[in-house]
Amino acid sequence: MGGLQAAWSIMSMVTLTPFFAFLFSIVFMASIGKSFGVRRLYVNLLVKIFEFGRQNIESVRKQQFANITQSDPEDEDAPSGDNPSPDTADTGDGTGSAKTNGTLPNGGSHRYMNGRDTSSHIANGGNTVISRAESLILSPEMIDDTRSKSAEPQEEGAGGGMRDQGEEGDEETKSDGSEGGGGEHEAAGFKLSNCLDYVKSGMEAIIEDQVTSRFLAEELKNWNLLTRTNRQYEFISWRLTVIWMIGFLIRYFILMPMRVLICFIGVVYCVIGFAFVGMIPTYRLRRAMNDIVFKHTFRMITRSISGVVRFHHPEYKPKNCGFCVANHTTPIDIAILSTDCTYSLIGQRHGGFLGVLQRALARASPHIWFERAEAKDRILVAKRLKEHVTDPKNPPILIFPEGTCINNTSVMQFKKGSFEVGGVIYPVAIKYDPRFGDAFWNSSRYSMMQYLFLMMTSWAIVCDVWYLPPMERQEGESAIDFANRVKRVIADQGGLVDLVWDGQLKRSKPKKEWKEKQQEKFSKLLKGE
Repeated sequence: MGGLQAAWSIMSMVTLTPFFAFLFSIVFMASIGKSFGVRRLYVNLLVKIFEFGRQNIESVRKQQFANITQSDPEDEDAPSGDNPSPDTADTGDGTGSAKTNGTLPNGGSHRYMNGRDTSSHIANGGNTVISRAESLILSPEMIDDTRSKSAEPQEEGAGGGMRDQGEEGDEETKSDGSEGGGGEHEAAGFKLSNCLDYVKSGMEAIIEDQVTSRFLAEELKNWNLLTRTNRQYEFISWRLTVIWMIGFLIRYFILMPMRVLICFIGVVYCVIGFAFVGMIPTYRLRRAMNDIVFKHTFRMITRSISGVVRFHHPEYKPKNCGFCVANHTTPIDIAILSTDCTYSLIGQRHGGFLGVLQRALARASPHIWFERAEAKDRILVAKRLKEHVTDPKNPPILIFPEGTCINNTSVMQFKKGSFEVGGVIYPVAIKYDPRFGDAFWNSSRYSMMQYLFLMMTSWAIVCDVWYLPPMERQEGESAIDFANRVKRVIADQGGLVDLVWDGQLKRSKPKKEWKEKQQEKFSKLLKGE
């Protein structure tokens, strides 16, 4: 028995001591914002593995296709060019998607480089089933002018979908010799053709709409060896099966335990550190210590998900008593941005894990937590925002005006509240690389703990952050126009689709006013107005 205990102690020293030494070296380097460069090498290796997997899947698909064509006598004379191209492999979500070779599935040109869309906006983001002309997309702000004046009068407007109500023309389609020719309107009254626009847009809505797809996982062009994003590709060949099994063991039995420990250390450091900072009586010293603990905490939390963050244009970093406005994909957005700058946070009050962090943060610096369902709280929030931005000593406030998480393919409607207060707006664009892990939090499907488990078992979280030039509200500009201008700048920089729809459509039905405007417009058409 004594010999077994001695052997166990020796094994513990040989294995556990190096492990904990490595773990605490990671924590220390994370706290001071430094790195050994292992994560970047790790990410580069993953890219090569994903590329090998893509080539393997494509070769198997080609072989399967060749076997089918050989067995079909009608296809014996088919040209070899009918074989599926490597650039049209199945996506990780099982949806065919063009590879980034200069073309998009709907025929548009692909000009997305280094995380930025260098071209003008493509209607609906380009990667869609329904190809709609941008001028024909119905939205709450374009209800009175939805028919295109193009050279093809037979083309009808396409509604946005389940929540993008149908669109009807302001003019009757005319041709030589038809009724009402010579520029005169047809006689008022109901005609079956008046319903065709609604039928067409309704069918398009069933196939695809602009809103629903923004709350689903972003499509992948290559499989990333995660079963949550594939169609049983791990069994398509023995090579991929071996790679997938090795990756499974690494993610669940090496990376995940280490990440959980790092995250636990970060949370404990947060609770204890901010408790001590809150007891410092001198404001200047408390502010300096808060900056240190704040950045250390979120750097450790970011390191716990193998976060690789690239910051661009640091000269535009947010300054005191301003608003930092960013697109919203996940609660991790806060940790990502807080590794480089100290913020005052504003948001909905949470329970559980997020509630622990919120209460710890509030002990050391001014943060604003509110209950979304209480209307009285909103008035109080606006008042506290004004008080905060008038004090030059306060850190900038980090705000996500969308009010909900979007899947990082688009930017949806910004709430005007923070743009009415005044002060300087510092726009920030965040773009995640979904190949290594989908950072989007679908709160209607996953709880916070389930989401954290998915993050801990992903390969990594890789993203780019762009600080943009500060913006101020112009004279005579409404808060809504200002919010849309800021949203457009963020969408342009991040290569995201700029949408006018409210992100709360994820939880609620379209506004009654939108339906009434459509009904009013249809009634005018029947009256011949």
